[in-house]
Amino acid sequence: MDSIVSFGLIILAIVFVASSAIKIVAEYERGVIFRLGRLVGAKGPGLFFIIPLVDRMVKVDLRVVTLDIPSQEAITKDNVTVKVNAVAYFRIVDPERAIVAVEDFRRATFQIAQTSLRSVLGQSDLDELLIHRDEINQKLQKIIDEQTEPWGIKVSIVEVKDVELPDSLKRAMARQAEAEREKRAKIIHAEGEFAASQQLGAAARIIGQEPATIQLRYLQTLTEIAAEKNSTIIFPVPIELLKALAGWAQSKAPMEIPTDGQK
Repeated sequence: MDSIVSFGLIILAIVFVASSAIKIVAEYERGVIFRLGRLVGAKGPGLFFIIPLVDRMVKVDLRVVTLDIPSQEAITKDNVTVKVNAVAYFRIVDPERAIVAVEDFRRATFQIAQTSLRSVLGQSDLDELLIHRDEINQKLQKIIDEQTEPWGIKVSIVEVKDVELPDSLKRAMARQAEAEREKRAKIIHAEGEFAASQQLGAAARIIGQEPATIQLRYLQTLTEIAAEKNSTIIFPVPIELLKALAGWAQSKAPMEIPTDGQK
């Protein structure tokens, strides 16, 4: 009986040791091995063995991590208080340094991203934040990536998502946008008036050079008015037309024959 119990204990010990020695990591993971506290290296993916009770393995995920940066209140370079939130994407490129060089790489990256966001906003104007956001994103990505590089972390993308402005500033910007639209409308109207005056001036010069053109214009106007089927039409007769008729009448009048008593 004792031999059976001993044999069972031996089998259990073998199973425990074997399960402790066999490690399996996925394709997107690596196992960082420590042997008696000293770094051995990273292994994986797949199946490998470690020495039970001597080696210790820490799994590291190599996939891209999405890090949300909550809304931060900051003062821009032109003394405007804004609230900005962002998102950062990073991944581990060196599993050994990510475990050895920093205690908690995720929390450390989060803190660096927060402080860098405030710092970059303090060096930027409000117009730059609203218009040239891509440049701010690139600046943030470069700063965070340089600070996390010793930890074996690569920051690929940093994007500023929302910019919350004070209500008073929103109203001021709305008034400014309305004034800009009115300015453009007045400029366009003035340009149209200027172009129309040029065309009218050119027409007046042509009419002045060719008086007959005014007659054609009157006839065309009469035709347009007649198309409206009005009952009464008052049409001015140009003086040039009256002069022409008077000259024609004088040319057709019979010449007076002088009598004997007249010379």
